[in-house]
Amino acid sequence: MFNSLRLKIARERRGYTKKALAELTGITTRTLSTYENKGLLDTTDSTLVSRIADILNYPVEFFYADNPEQIVKEGVSFRAMTKLSASKRDAALSAGTLAVEFNTWLESRFNLKQHDVLDCSSEDFADPESAAQLLREHWGLGELSISNMIHLLESKGVRVFSLTENCVEVDAFSFWLDEKPFVFLNTMKTPERSRFDAAHELGHLVLHKHASNNGRQAEEQADRFASAFLMPKGSILAKVPSYPSLNQLLKLKKHWKVSLAALIRRTFDLGLSSEWHYRQLNIELSNCYGRKSEPEGLESRETSLVFQKIFNKLREKNISRTEVLNELKLPQDELSALTFNNPFFLFKAVVSKVRNGKATLSSNTSQPTLKVVN
Repeated sequence: MFNSLRLKIARERRGYTKKALAELTGITTRTLSTYENKGLLDTTDSTLVSRIADILNYPVEFFYADNPEQIVKEGVSFRAMTKLSASKRDAALSAGTLAVEFNTWLESRFNLKQHDVLDCSSEDFADPESAAQLLREHWGLGELSISNMIHLLESKGVRVFSLTENCVEVDAFSFWLDEKPFVFLNTMKTPERSRFDAAHELGHLVLHKHASNNGRQAEEQADRFASAFLMPKGSILAKVPSYPSLNQLLKLKKHWKVSLAALIRRTFDLGLSSEWHYRQLNIELSNCYGRKSEPEGLESRETSLVFQKIFNKLREKNISRTEVLNELKLPQDELSALTFNNPFFLFKAVVSKVRNGKATLSSNTSQPTLKVVN
Protein backbone atom coordinates (compact mmCIF):
# COMPACT_ATOMS: atom_id res chain seq x y z
CA MET A 1 0.00 0.00 0.00
CA PHE A 2 1.09 3.57 -0.69
CA ASN A 3 2.38 5.27 2.47
CA SER A 4 1.37 8.93 2.74
CA LEU A 5 3.85 9.64 5.53
CA ARG A 6 6.75 8.62 3.32
CA LEU A 7 5.65 11.05 0.64
CA LYS A 8 5.69 13.82 3.24
CA ILE A 9 9.19 12.81 4.39
CA ALA A 10 10.61 12.71 0.86
CA ARG A 11 9.03 16.04 -0.04
CA GLU A 12 10.43 17.70 3.08
CA ARG A 13 13.87 16.23 2.48
CA ARG A 14 13.94 17.75 -1.00
CA GLY A 15 12.67 21.11 0.27
CA TYR A 16 9.49 21.30 -1.80
CA THR A 17 6.23 22.85 -0.69
CA LYS A 18 3.07 20.95 -1.56
CA LYS A 19 2.23 23.58 -4.16
CA ALA A 20 5.65 23.38 -5.82
CA LEU A 21 5.66 19.59 -5.97
CA ALA A 22 2.08 19.52 -7.28
CA GLU A 23 2.98 21.95 -10.08
CA LEU A 24 6.02 19.91 -11.06
CA THR A 25 3.97 16.73 -11.03
CA GLY A 26 1.15 18.23 -13.07
CA ILE A 27 -1.57 17.70 -10.49
CA THR A 28 -3.55 19.94 -8.16
CA THR A 29 -2.40 20.73 -4.65
CA ARG A 30 -5.58 19.09 -3.41
CA THR A 31 -4.69 15.82 -5.13
CA LEU A 32 -1.19 15.88 -3.69
CA SER A 33 -2.61 16.61 -0.22
CA THR A 34 -4.83 13.55 -0.59
CA TYR A 35 -1.81 11.40 -1.33
CA GLU A 36 0.09 12.92 1.58
CA ASN A 37 -2.59 12.91 4.28
CA LYS A 38 -4.64 9.76 3.78
CA GLY A 39 -2.37 7.33 5.58
CA LEU A 40 -2.16 4.01 3.71
CA LEU A 41 -3.79 3.98 0.29
CA ASP A 42 -4.87 0.73 -1.39
CA THR A 43 -5.46 2.31 -4.78
CA THR A 44 -3.05 4.75 -6.38
CA ASP A 45 -2.11 5.92 -9.84
CA SER A 46 1.16 4.07 -10.41
CA THR A 47 2.15 6.47 -13.18
CA LEU A 48 1.66 9.42 -10.84
CA VAL A 49 3.65 7.75 -8.07
CA SER A 50 6.48 7.06 -10.50
CA ARG A 51 6.44 10.70 -11.58
CA ILE A 52 6.58 11.87 -7.97
CA ALA A 53 9.43 9.45 -7.22
CA ASP A 54 11.31 10.70 -10.27
CA ILE A 55 10.98 14.34 -9.27
CA LEU A 56 12.02 13.65 -5.67
CA ASN A 57 14.76 11.26 -6.80
CA TYR A 58 13.56 8.56 -4.39
CA PRO A 59 13.02 4.87 -5.24
CA VAL A 60 9.38 4.06 -5.92
CA GLU A 61 9.65 1.25 -3.34
CA PHE A 62 10.32 3.84 -0.62
CA PHE A 63 6.71 5.02 -0.82
CA TYR A 64 5.29 1.52 -0.24
CA ALA A 65 7.32 0.62 2.86
CA ASP A 66 5.98 0.49 6.43
CA ASN A 67 5.56 3.53 8.61
CA PRO A 68 8.90 4.81 9.95
CA GLU A 69 9.25 6.04 13.52
CA GLN A 70 8.70 9.75 13.01
CA ILE A 71 10.71 12.31 14.98
CA VAL A 72 8.68 15.11 16.54
CA LYS A 73 10.03 18.61 17.07
CA GLU A 74 9.13 18.70 20.79
CA GLY A 75 11.79 16.09 21.55
CA VAL A 76 14.58 17.63 19.48
CA SER A 77 17.18 20.13 20.70
CA PHE A 78 17.20 22.73 17.93
CA ARG A 79 19.49 25.56 18.92
CA ALA A 80 17.42 28.49 17.61
CA MET A 81 13.91 27.19 17.05
CA THR A 82 12.41 30.70 16.77
CA LYS A 83 14.83 31.65 13.98
CA LEU A 84 14.65 28.34 12.13
CA SER A 85 12.34 28.26 9.14
CA ALA A 86 9.66 25.59 9.14
CA SER A 87 11.01 24.05 5.93
CA LYS A 88 14.55 23.70 7.32
CA ARG A 89 13.21 22.34 10.60
CA ASP A 90 11.05 19.77 8.79
CA ALA A 91 13.95 18.76 6.53
CA ALA A 92 16.13 18.17 9.60
CA LEU A 93 13.40 16.20 11.38
CA SER A 94 12.91 14.06 8.28
CA ALA A 95 16.66 13.43 8.18
CA GLY A 96 16.34 12.22 11.77
CA THR A 97 13.50 9.90 10.78
CA LEU A 98 15.60 8.37 7.98
CA ALA A 99 18.59 8.01 10.30
CA VAL A 100 16.51 6.14 12.89
CA GLU A 101 15.32 3.78 10.17
CA PHE A 102 18.90 3.27 8.99
CA ASN A 103 20.02 2.68 12.59
CA THR A 104 17.33 0.01 12.99
CA TRP A 105 18.66 -1.70 9.86
CA LEU A 106 22.21 -1.57 11.24
CA GLU A 107 21.17 -2.96 14.62
CA SER A 108 19.49 -5.91 12.91
CA ARG A 109 22.86 -6.86 11.40
CA PHE A 110 25.47 -5.65 13.88
CA ASN A 111 25.80 -5.58 17.66
CA LEU A 112 26.19 -1.87 18.29
CA LYS A 113 27.18 -0.55 21.69
CA GLN A 114 24.58 0.27 24.31
CA HIS A 115 24.83 3.82 25.58
CA ASP A 116 26.80 4.81 28.65
CA VAL A 117 25.53 8.38 28.95
CA LEU A 118 24.69 9.71 32.40
CA ASP A 119 21.27 11.19 33.10
CA CYS A 120 21.66 14.39 35.10
CA SER A 121 18.30 15.86 34.14
CA SER A 122 16.79 15.31 37.59
CA GLU A 123 19.87 15.89 39.72
CA ASP A 124 19.83 19.21 41.56
CA PHE A 125 23.60 19.20 42.00
CA ALA A 126 24.33 18.59 38.34
CA ASP A 127 24.85 22.11 37.03
CA PRO A 128 26.55 22.11 33.59
CA GLU A 129 30.09 22.42 34.96
CA SER A 130 29.56 19.67 37.55
CA ALA A 131 27.78 17.43 35.05
CA ALA A 132 30.66 17.75 32.58
CA GLN A 133 33.18 16.86 35.30
CA LEU A 134 30.99 13.98 36.49
CA LEU A 135 30.74 12.52 32.98
CA ARG A 136 34.49 12.91 32.43
CA GLU A 137 35.11 10.95 35.63
CA HIS A 138 32.52 8.34 34.65
CA TRP A 139 34.24 7.86 31.29
CA GLY A 140 37.73 7.89 32.82
CA LEU A 141 38.89 10.97 30.91
CA GLY A 142 40.34 12.91 33.82
CA GLU A 143 41.74 16.22 32.57
CA LEU A 144 42.87 14.84 29.21
CA SER A 145 42.21 16.64 25.97
CA ILE A 146 39.66 14.81 23.80
CA SER A 147 41.35 13.74 20.58
CA ASN A 148 38.15 12.96 18.64
CA MET A 149 34.65 13.84 19.84
CA ILE A 150 32.79 11.68 17.33
CA HIS A 151 34.86 8.59 18.14
CA LEU A 152 34.34 9.21 21.85
CA LEU A 153 30.56 9.53 21.48
CA GLU A 154 30.36 6.41 19.33
CA SER A 155 32.45 4.44 21.81
CA LYS A 156 29.84 5.32 24.45
CA GLY A 157 26.90 4.15 22.35
CA VAL A 158 25.77 7.50 20.94
CA ARG A 159 24.45 7.22 17.36
CA VAL A 160 26.19 10.02 15.45
CA PHE A 161 25.04 11.09 11.98
CA SER A 162 25.95 13.94 9.68
CA LEU A 163 23.63 16.54 8.20
CA THR A 164 23.29 17.38 4.54
CA GLU A 165 23.61 20.85 3.02
CA ASN A 166 19.80 21.00 2.98
CA CYS A 167 20.09 21.58 6.73
CA VAL A 168 22.83 24.20 6.61
CA GLU A 169 20.81 26.51 8.91
CA VAL A 170 20.86 23.81 11.58
CA ASP A 171 24.10 23.69 13.58
CA ALA A 172 23.32 20.34 15.16
CA PHE A 173 20.57 18.59 17.05
CA SER A 174 20.02 15.58 19.26
CA PHE A 175 17.30 13.50 20.88
CA TRP A 176 16.62 10.35 22.87
CA LEU A 177 14.53 7.60 21.28
CA ASP A 178 13.86 4.19 22.85
CA GLU A 179 16.74 4.74 25.28
CA LYS A 180 19.12 5.43 22.39
CA PRO A 181 20.89 8.80 22.12
CA PHE A 182 21.15 10.36 18.65
CA VAL A 183 23.35 13.28 17.60
CA PHE A 184 23.38 15.03 14.21
CA LEU A 185 26.27 17.29 13.18
CA ASN A 186 26.41 19.81 10.37
CA THR A 187 29.52 19.21 8.27
CA MET A 188 29.39 22.73 6.83
CA LYS A 189 30.90 24.22 10.00
CA THR A 190 34.60 24.49 10.90
CA PRO A 191 36.10 21.36 12.50
CA GLU A 192 36.42 23.23 15.80
CA ARG A 193 32.79 24.34 15.69
CA SER A 194 31.69 20.81 14.87
CA ARG A 195 33.56 19.48 17.93
CA PHE A 196 31.88 22.08 20.11
CA ASP A 197 28.50 21.23 18.58
CA ALA A 198 29.08 17.56 19.41
CA ALA A 199 29.86 18.45 23.03
CA HIS A 200 26.88 20.84 23.11
CA GLU A 201 24.49 18.08 21.99
CA LEU A 202 26.07 15.71 24.50
CA GLY A 203 25.16 18.34 27.08
CA HIS A 204 21.53 18.18 25.99
CA LEU A 205 21.55 14.39 26.24
CA VAL A 206 23.00 14.52 29.76
CA LEU A 207 21.16 17.53 31.16
CA HIS A 208 17.79 17.37 29.42
CA LYS A 209 16.87 13.74 28.95
CA HIS A 210 13.75 14.21 31.06
CA ALA A 211 13.56 17.98 30.88
CA SER A 212 12.98 20.67 28.27
CA ASN A 213 15.82 20.74 25.76
CA ASN A 214 14.61 23.89 23.99
CA GLY A 215 14.74 27.54 24.90
CA ARG A 216 17.47 29.99 25.79
CA GLN A 217 18.21 28.54 29.22
CA ALA A 218 18.65 25.01 27.88
CA GLU A 219 20.97 26.28 25.14
CA GLU A 220 23.07 28.25 27.62
CA GLN A 221 23.35 25.17 29.84
CA ALA A 222 24.44 23.01 26.90
CA ASP A 223 27.03 25.63 25.90
CA ARG A 224 28.45 25.72 29.42
CA PHE A 225 28.55 21.93 29.50
CA ALA A 226 30.37 21.80 26.15
CA SER A 227 32.92 24.37 27.28
CA ALA A 228 33.62 22.52 30.54
CA PHE A 229 33.70 19.11 28.83
CA LEU A 230 36.15 20.13 26.09
CA MET A 231 38.24 22.43 28.32
CA PRO A 232 38.22 20.97 31.85
CA LYS A 233 38.80 23.46 34.61
CA GLY A 234 41.92 21.84 36.07
CA SER A 235 43.61 21.61 32.69
CA ILE A 236 42.85 25.23 31.82
CA LEU A 237 44.05 26.58 35.16
CA ALA A 238 47.26 24.57 34.85
CA LYS A 239 48.14 25.77 31.34
CA VAL A 240 46.59 29.21 30.82
CA PRO A 241 48.11 32.24 32.63
CA SER A 242 46.03 35.04 34.10
CA TYR A 243 45.20 37.77 31.61
CA PRO A 244 46.56 35.80 28.64
CA SER A 245 47.42 37.48 25.36
CA LEU A 246 45.68 36.54 22.13
CA ASN A 247 48.90 35.00 20.79
CA GLN A 248 49.27 32.86 23.91
CA LEU A 249 45.71 31.58 23.52
CA LEU A 250 46.26 30.98 19.78
CA LYS A 251 49.02 28.52 20.64
CA LEU A 252 47.19 26.95 23.58
CA LYS A 253 43.88 26.33 21.75
CA LYS A 254 45.53 23.56 19.74
CA HIS A 255 45.88 21.48 22.91
CA TRP A 256 42.11 21.26 23.38
CA LYS A 257 41.24 21.49 19.65
CA VAL A 258 38.77 24.29 20.21
CA SER A 259 38.13 27.62 18.54
CA LEU A 260 40.02 30.66 19.74
CA ALA A 261 36.71 32.34 20.61
CA ALA A 262 35.69 29.38 22.78
CA LEU A 263 38.98 29.43 24.68
CA ILE A 264 38.70 33.19 25.21
CA ARG A 265 35.27 32.69 26.72
CA ARG A 266 36.52 29.89 28.94
CA THR A 267 39.23 32.14 30.43
CA PHE A 268 36.51 34.62 31.37
CA ASP A 269 34.23 31.97 32.86
CA LEU A 270 37.08 30.67 35.04
CA GLY A 271 38.21 34.13 36.20
CA LEU A 272 41.47 34.21 34.23
CA SER A 273 40.23 37.24 32.30
CA SER A 274 38.34 40.21 33.69
CA GLU A 275 35.30 41.47 31.81
CA TRP A 276 37.39 44.29 30.33
CA HIS A 277 40.20 41.93 29.29
CA TYR A 278 37.65 39.52 27.81
CA ARG A 279 36.20 42.32 25.70
CA GLN A 280 39.62 43.41 24.53
CA LEU A 281 40.52 39.87 23.47
CA ASN A 282 37.33 39.63 21.44
CA ILE A 283 37.96 43.01 19.79
CA GLU A 284 41.49 41.91 18.90
CA LEU A 285 40.20 38.58 17.62
CA SER A 286 37.68 40.32 15.38
CA ASN A 287 40.20 42.87 14.08
CA CYS A 288 42.89 40.29 13.35
CA TYR A 289 40.89 37.34 12.05
CA GLY A 290 37.27 38.35 11.56
CA ARG A 291 34.41 36.23 12.86
CA LYS A 292 33.89 33.62 10.17
CA SER A 293 37.28 31.96 9.75
CA GLU A 294 39.22 30.06 12.39
CA PRO A 295 42.87 31.13 12.80
CA GLU A 296 45.26 28.20 12.49
CA GLY A 297 42.32 25.82 12.37
CA LEU A 298 42.34 22.05 12.40
CA GLU A 299 43.37 20.52 9.09
CA SER A 300 40.88 17.67 9.05
CA ARG A 301 37.29 17.17 10.10
CA GLU A 302 36.26 14.42 12.50
CA THR A 303 34.18 11.64 11.04
CA SER A 304 32.57 8.37 12.06
CA LEU A 305 34.63 5.32 12.96
CA VAL A 306 31.56 3.11 13.37
CA PHE A 307 30.43 3.64 9.78
CA GLN A 308 33.94 2.94 8.54
CA LYS A 309 34.02 -0.38 10.38
CA ILE A 310 30.50 -1.33 9.29
CA PHE A 311 31.05 -0.63 5.62
CA ASN A 312 34.41 -2.38 5.65
CA LYS A 313 32.67 -5.43 7.09
CA LEU A 314 30.00 -5.26 4.40
CA ARG A 315 32.70 -5.20 1.73
CA GLU A 316 34.40 -8.22 3.31
CA LYS A 317 31.11 -10.09 3.02
CA ASN A 318 30.75 -8.97 -0.62
CA ILE A 319 27.61 -7.02 0.19
CA SER A 320 27.36 -4.29 -2.40
CA ARG A 321 26.11 -0.75 -2.10
CA THR A 322 23.25 -1.61 -4.45
CA GLU A 323 22.10 -4.41 -2.14
CA VAL A 324 22.12 -2.07 0.84
CA LEU A 325 20.22 0.63 -1.04
CA ASN A 326 17.64 -1.88 -2.24
CA GLU A 327 17.08 -3.22 1.27
CA LEU A 328 16.73 0.24 2.77
CA LYS A 329 14.72 1.61 -0.17
CA LEU A 330 16.57 4.91 0.19
CA PRO A 331 18.36 7.09 -2.37
CA GLN A 332 22.12 7.00 -2.37
CA ASP A 333 22.59 10.70 -1.71
CA GLU A 334 20.53 10.53 1.50
CA LEU A 335 22.65 7.73 2.97
CA SER A 336 25.83 9.49 1.89
CA ALA A 337 24.65 12.67 3.61
CA LEU A 338 23.88 10.84 6.85
CA THR A 339 27.18 8.91 6.98
CA PHE A 340 29.71 11.73 6.60
CA ASN A 341 29.97 11.01 2.87
CA ASN A 342 31.50 7.63 3.55
CA PRO A 343 33.20 6.20 0.42
CA PHE A 344 30.76 3.28 0.50
CA PHE A 345 28.05 5.68 -0.67
CA LEU A 346 30.33 8.05 -2.53
CA PHE A 347 28.89 9.40 -5.75
CA LYS A 348 29.44 12.21 -8.16
CA ALA A 349 26.44 14.47 -8.35
CA VAL A 350 25.38 15.67 -11.76
CA VAL A 351 22.44 17.75 -12.87
CA SER A 352 20.14 15.49 -14.82
CA LYS A 353 17.09 17.75 -15.09
CA VAL A 354 16.18 21.30 -14.38
CA ARG A 355 12.59 22.06 -13.51
CA ASN A 356 11.39 25.60 -12.82
CA GLY A 357 14.91 26.70 -12.08
CA LYS A 358 15.53 23.89 -9.55
CA ALA A 359 18.09 21.22 -10.36
CA THR A 360 17.37 17.55 -9.83
CA LEU A 361 20.44 15.55 -8.90
CA SER A 362 21.25 12.10 -10.09
CA SER A 363 24.25 10.04 -9.04
CA ASN A 364 27.02 8.40 -10.95
CA THR A 365 28.54 5.68 -8.84
CA SER A 366 32.04 5.59 -9.58
CA GLN A 367 37.13 2.92 18.68
CA PRO A 368 33.84 1.24 19.27
CA THR A 369 33.27 -2.48 19.58
CA LEU A 370 31.47 -3.86 16.54
CA LYS A 371 30.37 -7.45 16.04
CA VAL A 372 28.46 -8.97 13.20
CA VAL A 373 25.25 -10.75 14.15
CA ASN A 374 25.43 -14.30 12.89
